[in-house]
Order: sequence, then C-alpha cells, then structure tokens
Amino acid sequence: MAGPNSILGRGLRTSLEEALQDTPVVCILGPRQCGKSTLARSLAPDRAYFDLDNDALAETALADPAGFVRGLPDRVTLDEVQRVPEILRALKVAVDANRQPGRFILTGSAHLLRLPRASESLAGRMEILRLHPFTESEKAETPGRFLETFPAGGLAPQIRESSHGDPLELPRRLLAGGYPEARLRSANRTRTWHRNYLETRFEKDAPQISNIRDSSQLLKLLTQLALQSGSLLNLSALGRHLDMDRETVNHYIEVLERLFVLRQLPAWHRNRGKRLVKSPKPHLVDIGIAGTLLDLREKDWNTRRSEFGHLLESFVVQQLVPQAGWTDPSLQFHDYRDRDQVEVDGVIGRGNKVWGVEVTTARTVSSSDYNGLRRLADQAGSQFQTGIIIHTGDSLLPSGDDRFLAVPVSKLWEM
Repeated sequence: MAGPNSILGRGLRTSLEEALQDTPVVCILGPRQCGKSTLARSLAPDRAYFDLDNDALAETALADPAGFVRGLPDRVTLDEVQRVPEILRALKVAVDANRQPGRFILTGSAHLLRLPRASESLAGRMEILRLHPFTESEKAETPGRFLETFPAGGLAPQIRESSHGDPLELPRRLLAGGYPEARLRSANRTRTWHRNYLETRFEKDAPQISNIRDSSQLLKLLTQLALQSGSLLNLSALGRHLDMDRETVNHYIEVLERLFVLRQLPAWHRNRGKRLVKSPKPHLVDIGIAGTLLDLREKDWNTRRSEFGHLLESFVVQQLVPQAGWTDPSLQFHDYRDRDQVEVDGVIGRGNKVWGVEVTTARTVSSSDYNGLRRLADQAGSQFQTGIIIHTGDSLLPSGDDRFLAVPVSKLWEM
C-alpha cells in the first residue's frame, strides 16, 4: 500500500512537468499537508531543496533576500515561500538575468499574491498551479476524467442493479477527507488529526499573513461556515451570530481563503439576468474537516441527512475543482440562485458555454429536481449545454429531456 504522502495518482503531476519545460518559476500553491513538498521533490529529486519553514533559514533569507537568492544553486526548490515573500523581487531579478525554464520550484501554503508583504507578482515569469487534498479519483489511482467526459457530452444512460454494498461507504468518504496524513487513519484518529491541523494553522500561520489577535475566532467562524456549507454567504447574519461586525467577518473569511481552508464560488449571472442573486457560496476546501467541525459520524447519515447534504454539495465541488486543474484549467466554477430562490449548486463555464450541476443525497431523482437546471437553461439561453443531477444511486438515468441527466456520484472517480 502506498504511504500517506504517496504521489501516486496526483493528477496535477503532468501539468507541473509541462510547466517546468518552458517556465522559469513554477509555484505549487495549496493547503499545508496536502502533498506539495512530496510532489515537488519527486518532480526534481536531484535539485537542491530549501525549506523556509526552518526559522533560521527564513531569517537568513529575510535579512538579505537578494543575497540569499544570488547564493542559490542554478536549479532549486524553495518550500513554504510564503514565510519570506520578500524574496519574490529577488527571484524576478535572477530570472531576468537567466530565463532558463525550470530554474525555481516554489511551494506555498498561503496565496502568495494576496500577502501583505508580497510586492512582486513575477508576472510572465511564474506559472502557478494549485494542489488540493486528494480527490477520490487520486485515492483510487484512476485518471479522474469526469470533466473531460461530461462537458463533451460523453455521458449516456446506464441502468445498473441497485448496489448491495456498504451503505456507509459514501459518508465514510466524506468524513475521511483528502489530506494524505489523515486518510489512512481510523475515524477517531482522523478527527483528532483534523482538530490539530486547524489549531496549528490558525495559531502559527494566520498571524503571519494578517493581524489576527484571537485565532479562536477563526475556528468559530469556520465551524459556522461548515454548518452553512453550500449556502449563500450572508456577512451580516454571520456577524450577528458570532458577535462580530461585518468588516471583521469579511476579513476573517479572506484569511481563511488565503490559507486555502475555504473557497468561495462566485455567483453566475448574465447581464440580462437582473433577478439573479449575486452572493457567493462558501465551501470548505476539505470536507473531512467540515465533518469533524460538525461532529458528524458515519452512523449519522440517515438521522442528520440535511447536514450531510451540505457536505455532499461541497464534496462534489472538492472533486471537480482539482480535476479542472489537470484536465481543463479554463473551466470556471460558479453557483446560481435567483430572487425566486431557485438555485443550482454548481455552474461550470468555459468561454460562452455553460453546464449545470445539481447535487442530492437521494438515490432517486424526480422531475421537480430538475427545476433549477431548467431555470439556469432559460437564463443562459444558447450558452447552456447540458445539466446533471449528481445523486447517491447506481444508475445514469435519463430525464425525458435530452439536456439533462441524473448521474451517480461515484462517476466522479470511476471515470
């Protein structure tokens, strides 16, 4: 069995190898402990490696960024570069003097371009690729090509007999999450790892990127966002519930995004869609952490189905966004909701084309379940391509309308 930090099945690997062939600086961004360092070192095992999480090394680089970069070998990996964003300017100077492809591999556990101390973007010199916690296709070491098949119209009805497998397999997948260190532990040990992970991130990393005086407030906010995962963001309501002002809530959400703990799907709209709601939807980047914050167990699948429903929606997002990174980075992800409160969980866009994705915990799908997709199709007009409802059953089911199809959630990692 592969170890917890195995790179087997990392779908982003080919994209990274391609970037190193023509780009001087390649930066892998993603949450701590998602496998960035392991992947970077496997791509170029013979190159020099420096971990800026080492306080002494970080202090040396911070004291003289230009001198530090001048003293580096020709080809080098700099890990956790968000600790010393001041070296980005020195890297620009080095690259302008020698634009050899693949000179620098950077990794970062915070969004470099949104750090207060980052004064250089390395535009035109650096390609940024985002690594996420393991998807289910990566765990299964399958290609993860759903986002090639679905937009191309490659899904067709396929009736299967009802599965008599483990009914708790799906909630187990949700609660395990995708972090390499957590995925091979028992359920209780996974929850312990999740809690320790958040404590470390908020106490150690958050103060480095923002003026955070009380990290416990971040945890309270994230717990509330886990409860509302996949719901429209209401800053004022969150503030009242947590006894924070709107500006503080907004700032803390930005910190959670910078740390890659939270992602937001912006609202999809067209100019003529004047009745659309423009609020984004927050999703925790790792659904296992969301389950831990909500104290969900596998056995709660039937009794706390509403909460699992929120997690399943975020879980689907968690599978699709990384897949786009290695199949079609031009894909854009949004949510849809209008003022009649008709909504679609996910809208995928590319150029002037739009696809819809609805998610349900049910094993069967009725005609009314397609109402959101029908409304999206009306709003999108000729841009609309097709829509799917992802369900927990076994079969790819027709809807009676060629534009729509019901698809088992397992297809996200079986293809």
